Amino acid sequence: MERQLKVFSGRANLPLAQRICAHLDLALGAAEVRNFYDGEIRINISESVRGSDAFVIQPTPPPADNLLELLLFIDALKRASADRVTAVIPYYGYARQDRKDEPRVPLSSKLIANLLVRSGADRVLTVELHAEQIQGFFDIPVDHLYSTPILIDYFTRTDSKNLVVVAPDAGRANRARGFARRLGDNVPIAIIDKRRPRPNEAKVANLVGEVAGYDALIYDDMIDTAGTLVSAAAALKEHGAKSVRAVATHGVLSGPAMERLTGSVLELVVITDTLDLGKKKENKKLEVLSVSPLLAEAILRIHRGESVSSLFV
Repeated sequence: MERQLKVFSGRANLPLAQRICAHLDLALGAAEVRNFYDGEIRINISESVRGSDAFVIQPTPPPADNLLELLLFIDALKRASADRVTAVIPYYGYARQDRKDEPRVPLSSKLIANLLVRSGADRVLTVELHAEQIQGFFDIPVDHLYSTPILIDYFTRTDSKNLVVVAPDAGRANRARGFARRLGDNVPIAIIDKRRPRPNEAKVANLVGEVAGYDALIYDDMIDTAGTLVSAAAALKEHGAKSVRAVATHGVLSGPAMERLTGSVLELVVITDTLDLGKKKENKKLEVLSVSPLLAEAILRIHRGESVSSLFV
């Protein structure tokens, strides 16, 4: 007998979970998630999950309660005898701390992986990890999707004849090159050489490639405080770019991000809904695309035991 597919959601991005369930033509699983007066999280699965194939959708940005809520959800499903539990993490928090680049710092992304495995997760489905090697921190299967199909579909509907794709640093050059190739065989790339004296602060040191007279498109995986992005856009303008736009999967948009974007030379910033932006998405410079079709298709294929590799682009 085939396991019943059930999809649950934490509170970090309930709108995305609802969109995913709409694509699956499936009701969101019944669960009560609330806090005691002291802030402690209480989760109660309100329907039987015995023998089911359960998916719980929850990005894990700060505060840490989002991660803890996911861990408690997984534990509740396992203790309720779900046959398999897949953690669907549209945004994997703490991914930026994936190596020891200085003494006495934690490997945070490895620690989070350990916590997810120990909580009982049988599988992880995630989108656009900050570094691909994070998959190796898990001792369970990880399906790592990219938002590329969603983003390419959007930009191929616009004129890309005069486009140059810009990597915001050398580490993003390969992804930027792949994105440019999917936009068209003749779309060039440029690379910004930047220095990062401290977290959330970067200075443009050099520009590799030609942007003068082109419509520049900065390609990155996430936008946090937008300081790096705004300074990169200004540098591109100074080097003669005709226009500057940006595209990223994760719109963290913390602190002064919205103010910086509004006052920048950027004409448009395209992001996805891996994080719930609330009222931030009403900014006229933001275009928010949904990854719900991509995640819904991946969930369905995983449930049916079908290949997911065609989605890894």
